[in-house]
Amino acid sequence: MALAENRALGPGRWAQGAGCQYHARVSTTADKVTELRDLLKRADRAYYIEASPIMSDAEYDRLLAELKQLEAEHPELDDPDSPTKRIGDGPIGGFETFDHALPMLSIDNTYSEEDLAKWHERMVRLLKDNGDPPRFVCDPKIDGVAISLRFEDGRLVRCLTRGDGTKGDEVSHAIRTVRSVPLKLDEEVPGVLEVRGEVFIPDPEFARINEEREAAGLEPFMNPRNACAGTVKNLDPSVAAERRLRFVAHGRGAMPEGFASGHAEFLEKINTLGVPSSPHTKVCKSLDEIVETIRSFDKTRRDLDYATDGMVIRVDRFAQQDSLGVTSKSPRWIIAYKYPAERTTTKLLRVEHQVGKTGKITPRAVMEPVVLAGTTVRHATLHNYGNIVKKDIKIGDTVEVQKAGEIIPQVEGVIRAERPKDAEKIVPPGECPICGGPVEPEYRDGAEDPSEETARRCVNPECPAQVREKLIWFAGRKQMDIDGLGESTIDQIRAETDIPLESFADIFRLHEHREKLLLLDRMGEKKVQNLLDGIEKAKSRGLARVLGGMGVRHIGESTAKSLARLFPDLDALLQAEEWQLRPKTLSKSEAVEKGLDADPKDRPETGLGSLTAPIFHAYLQSEAARKTFAQLREVGVDLTSKEYRARSDGQAATPEPGDGPFVGKTVVLTGTLEHYERQELSEILESLGAKVTGSVSKNTDLVIAGEKAGSKLDKAKKLGIEIWDEKTLLEHLPK
Repeated sequence: MALAENRALGPGRWAQGAGCQYHARVSTTADKVTELRDLLKRADRAYYIEASPIMSDAEYDRLLAELKQLEAEHPELDDPDSPTKRIGDGPIGGFETFDHALPMLSIDNTYSEEDLAKWHERMVRLLKDNGDPPRFVCDPKIDGVAISLRFEDGRLVRCLTRGDGTKGDEVSHAIRTVRSVPLKLDEEVPGVLEVRGEVFIPDPEFARINEEREAAGLEPFMNPRNACAGTVKNLDPSVAAERRLRFVAHGRGAMPEGFASGHAEFLEKINTLGVPSSPHTKVCKSLDEIVETIRSFDKTRRDLDYATDGMVIRVDRFAQQDSLGVTSKSPRWIIAYKYPAERTTTKLLRVEHQVGKTGKITPRAVMEPVVLAGTTVRHATLHNYGNIVKKDIKIGDTVEVQKAGEIIPQVEGVIRAERPKDAEKIVPPGECPICGGPVEPEYRDGAEDPSEETARRCVNPECPAQVREKLIWFAGRKQMDIDGLGESTIDQIRAETDIPLESFADIFRLHEHREKLLLLDRMGEKKVQNLLDGIEKAKSRGLARVLGGMGVRHIGESTAKSLARLFPDLDALLQAEEWQLRPKTLSKSEAVEKGLDADPKDRPETGLGSLTAPIFHAYLQSEAARKTFAQLREVGVDLTSKEYRARSDGQAATPEPGDGPFVGKTVVLTGTLEHYERQELSEILESLGAKVTGSVSKNTDLVIAGEKAGSKLDKAKKLGIEIWDEKTLLEHLPK
């Protein structure tokens, strides 16, 4: 039956009779197998290329299972391009890295039509003497993971991540499971054809995945892009298959000579070969057409079942692209227009008061469900109670909710014209909502004005909420990095057993309760052993990780590392006087008197100042701290510094002034960088004398902005802080 005939019966109807139709025509097992393969490939094309499904998912799965059974019974009919070969035999051992035939460069971004007009004018001017006036192609910017597909003589042979742009990890095991990626092109193309595109998780699938994870007691994913990135890099291909990823092409790598003369033609060609591209791509001849396309798609994209955050505009003809060339980081002939952060309105139903690991009580909005940036949002942060007063937010209000480059939605304001008469004032809790203990509000500049309240804390150190949150934080990847001890496992142990888990030291005693752990749901032999192995490894992380993981006020990851560079072990830290925790804040005379350099720039950085050092020093001298450290010593946790290097004069090793551009600088990282993971770069910058923090303030000296930089970059611009892109960073890092 021809595809046109199949369509005539309508989606689903033909599929219901598909099995008997092909069985009526085939006489041998080989014919059955061939017909099933062709039928499933046609179904893939109809769904992903033509947007006209010819069968339901259930029917597709039934036919795939039938084909798999026939192939198992008749191994002589094996075909590497069969739809059943999308999933391999099992997890792979690791990733191989391969060079890209052509670099996968990043794209410059713009957030304004004015900047877009300047780029367009520049393209027209530079191409004035280069043949016909340039045409442009507008392509939706899907918020997924960039992938390069390599076909050789029409067969899919390799799938690479973007990596550093010049080389990437092979993830063929995962991408072969994506039904919209053909294992074999519909027509043979001699030589090499590379197709670049985006792999992503559609919103309905993301919702399903999270529902299943929550039902299984697992933490839900924060957003589709992060979930997709983790799926692609999972060694087990069955994970990708279960999560039903999708692929859309948006660019080229290597290709046969004469294959296409421009981007629009390239997309048309690969569509005929079975590779999907966006149906919203449009060719434009003028700036007005480009702007109209961008504005029109901004309305259309809200009804799509996947996340988009912009429109990519490129010069169409490849010859003109080549003449324009590239800069060190991106092609000149392409630009991405980013849409403003999506904002929507919904009703505030109530406010929950959450207690964190430091005792901080944070108000969280509970709202009527609303779709925002591709996900259903029910909760948003209200930041603090001072923010609520300033914005005059009340329960029952219609509020504006936004995701501005952040994962967590936030309430941005109130539609006062829609305020109901019975709107209720939000009252900050006078006692801890968890333990009933006393709370203390903190105010900006010490002024006890409700609108200036910056934090509200439970001061009961035995508060159960703080114990739970501190355990979760302590076990986290950037702290003690205990594999297998996530939030759900901690909750399970504390709720379903009598195993003591009330302190950091209790974590390192879990091996004493192995048999009880094995009795827990979803805690088999292998999982328990992995957990205990992870705990044993964590013992040797060192002083900085322990300090940064304890959730002590003012001691984050960066400050903990700075202290570990200054003090060789816990004993030295406990013996330190308060002023030794803040050497940079001493006056010249105090510093000289105590044997330190007169110039603050020549003194070591600890991350603590005249207000925060006394608080930390008081904690170190407290009975609670000494008990905690004694317990950790008792269970064998290493409390020596991995970062400490003594100088010849007995002081801690610190970069000398003039050694580099990062000495004494407070640096903030934002966005995605091509050449570094954020954690790796933070450690490099700290080793070069910088203090890396997580938020932008007037004290920030430098912001390093990668791709998809959001609100931190905007704030840096407002404050006039120096901003570097990745190219500038690489120029200043030691070679």
